Amino acid sequence: MRRFAQLFEELDATTRTTEKLKALSTYFDQAPPADRLWALALLAGRRPKRQVTATQLRLFAVEQAGIPLWLFEESYHSVGDLAETVALLVAQTAPDMEMSLSDAMQLLARIDKTDEATKREAIVGVWQSTTPAERFVFTKLITGGFRVGVSQTLVVKALAGLTGQPVPALTHRLMGTWLPSTTTWDALVLAPLQADISRPYPFFLAYPAEAPDQLGQPEEWLAEWKWDGIRSQTIKRAGEVFVWSRGEDLITEKFPEIVKIAQAWPDGTVIDGEILPMIEGTIADFNVLQTRIGRKNLSAKILKEAPAVLYAYDMLEFGGEDLRQLPLASRRQKLAELVQATDSPDLMLSAPVAFDTWAQLAELRLKSRAYSAEGFMLKRLSSTYQTGRKKGDWWKWKIDPLSIDAVLIYAQKGHGRRADIFSDYTFAVWDGDRLVPFAKAYSGLSDAEMNKVDAYIKANTLEKFGPVRTVKPGLVMEIGFEGIQASTRHKSGIAVRFPRILRWRIDKPKEEADTLANLQALLQAYGTLI
Repeated sequence: MRRFAQLFEELDATTRTTEKLKALSTYFDQAPPADRLWALALLAGRRPKRQVTATQLRLFAVEQAGIPLWLFEESYHSVGDLAETVALLVAQTAPDMEMSLSDAMQLLARIDKTDEATKREAIVGVWQSTTPAERFVFTKLITGGFRVGVSQTLVVKALAGLTGQPVPALTHRLMGTWLPSTTTWDALVLAPLQADISRPYPFFLAYPAEAPDQLGQPEEWLAEWKWDGIRSQTIKRAGEVFVWSRGEDLITEKFPEIVKIAQAWPDGTVIDGEILPMIEGTIADFNVLQTRIGRKNLSAKILKEAPAVLYAYDMLEFGGEDLRQLPLASRRQKLAELVQATDSPDLMLSAPVAFDTWAQLAELRLKSRAYSAEGFMLKRLSSTYQTGRKKGDWWKWKIDPLSIDAVLIYAQKGHGRRADIFSDYTFAVWDGDRLVPFAKAYSGLSDAEMNKVDAYIKANTLEKFGPVRTVKPGLVMEIGFEGIQASTRHKSGIAVRFPRILRWRIDKPKEEADTLANLQALLQAYGTLI
């Protein structure tokens, strides 16, 4: 556990890729195989479920530290992170515990279904015999909120250097349903790749494009509308169907109509596409799909109200043959034949957008929102299907976000490296002479700008509500967002999708910020109902 805590600190202490890569390589080289496997799972985002509630952890820590609950809460609001608060307030009172990372994960698995007293005894026992760094990481693991600033790509690169395997091959190994409890380090990373009929391929991701006219001749490219759905791989192997999201979630049971489509395919077929909500022949808002994703059981009513189709982009496997090294034009031809043979209204081939010049495509891009699209995907017709985000062959040319100038009215401290500054903001627009909150935003400012905003908040706090500060209106930011909907859940009556700060409007006084009427005009022009 100490070795893993040290790795966490090393990764968290730097933004340099070379230093992160060195820390990862050293850990994977020196840690025992069982710990390597758990570290790989955690760093790849395969976090265990929460075994203990945040309230229980607070009470355990208060009892062990011998302090009142209000003092713990005040400390938590100051620190901004529950695990860090526990690590600072609970003291080590017993000799060091010889506990590995795999030991810690097995302990958490054992107490999952036990009563509160058993959980308290086990957790406090670890707290009492570990260093603050170990307590911090262990508590993060308990909450299910373990995150560290390292990408899966970098983790795989470290493994590639250690094992001598190509990055794409290792990335493919790590796809699928594996868990540390169901495999071993040797079987997952070192042994010949075992057949797993559910295993998807690593997704090929696009880079943002700013000047497509620099890409060469238009006839060398395929342009498709970019839709807002669920990027997926649908797999038919050995008579079974599996539907994977890009986030490596197995979502087969959420989309029975897509399973029905795929059952008609030959074994050994893998299709890359987008799951889209389709109502009466029109692509609906992404929120329609959310009604499915959040439910354990899909009723006939939900299936009727939120129908989905598979919009097919690419064919990665056919008849058990890996097609990824074929040019896109060839893969698309095979895909078109399969879509035609399937003959289902729930399976659609992505339609190429015809254009002769980049200027012509740029004109079409301005009409994206009229088609409920986010812009264009641009794919080189000669490209192979690669692994991860690679520059050169696949680009996404998105439309500019909608935006509004808003006033900062509430603030809260962040987490991790931002736990000491106010970095989480709530913004409002004018409705007459009052400010109405409409969105929260956490990203978009530089570190220097964030420090200046933090200083303003501390000097202009009007009220405190736990960790939240009411701030004297004075700072105006341009807030960008991808979509806008009417919503009865928000005071403004409006909800926006993916809000973020585009720029700090230092030039604009608060009185000149936008109004609720401005937001409603955007809703009228571009919005949908939730």
